Amino acid sequence: MHLHDVIIIGGGPCGLAMGIEAAKSGLDHLILEKGSVTESIRRYPKRMRFFSTAENIEIGGIPFPISGVKANRDEALQYYRKVAGYYHLNFELFVEVDRTERQEDGTFFVFTTDGRTFQAKNVVLATGYFDFPRMLDIPGEDLPHVSHYYDEPFKYSYTNVIIVGGSNSAVEAALELYRHDVNVTIVHKDDDFRKTVKYWLVPDVKNRVKEGKINTMFDSVVKAIEPDQVLVESTLTGEQQWLPANFVFLLVGYLPDEALLRRCGVELDTVTKIPTYDPETFETNVPGLYLCGTVMAGVRTEKVFIENGRDHAAAIADHLTGREVRKVPELIDRI
Repeated sequence: MHLHDVIIIGGGPCGLAMGIEAAKSGLDHLILEKGSVTESIRRYPKRMRFFSTAENIEIGGIPFPISGVKANRDEALQYYRKVAGYYHLNFELFVEVDRTERQEDGTFFVFTTDGRTFQAKNVVLATGYFDFPRMLDIPGEDLPHVSHYYDEPFKYSYTNVIIVGGSNSAVEAALELYRHDVNVTIVHKDDDFRKTVKYWLVPDVKNRVKEGKINTMFDSVVKAIEPDQVLVESTLTGEQQWLPANFVFLLVGYLPDEALLRRCGVELDTVTKIPTYDPETFETNVPGLYLCGTVMAGVRTEKVFIENGRDHAAAIADHLTGREVRKVPELIDRI
């Protein structure tokens, strides 16, 4: 069995950044990805535009040239694919990792769900969080017309759509659906949209609400979903009502793969689900096992993004090669 210097689990932007740093450091690397290259971005809404400006989501020192300021989904997919090719990154795609095991000699076995085993001196988990939506645990959440992912508007024209959530994904979906002749209602547990909503979307969505073109039910939660309706309850009065719904989008966020982290031996905070790791080197409680990118966020997924997650890769590569570890900027809120 070939012994790699480092196996990187996850082929998103931060996993690619880690592969690039490994390649630049002369480390024999392998990226294991359970989907395609940058699978999470491929699954984004087809007309999505990034919050960050293009230079803030660049990796590998390769400029991200676009005609505007903020890249869209297709531009990002093309960019990351080209950068991966430029650095000749080593992939095994459509391979899902089940767990890792550290051996007595300090090396790792990486076991996949299809029965294969890989071996490495070190492992980096860069699995992000987009694959694991926050569940509401309500009746009907698993019905076929319910989804935790929004794709595009054309399918839903002239239907009734309920969107649960009040952050970027919910607001962007609502605006796009409204503009494609969809009767949209946003249900959100708070008294207004999240403060982290992209600043250029706020006046748009609030004006559409004022005009009555997008319906809102704030201070409300969904209690049950049926094939053609949802039960909504006010958190202020307890009053309940049924709303017509041909489709339901539960856009309430996503979480890192807690089960995979635990199967790899990583300890998690019982409340925040944030893994145990060294904030300078990003090494976990398991020696030789590192975290890179949004996988380290726990429930605080608003704290780690591409633009600060990509910096983890350089620090990890420094630690793997014995160089002085570069300082990574502290996690900050995006406004």
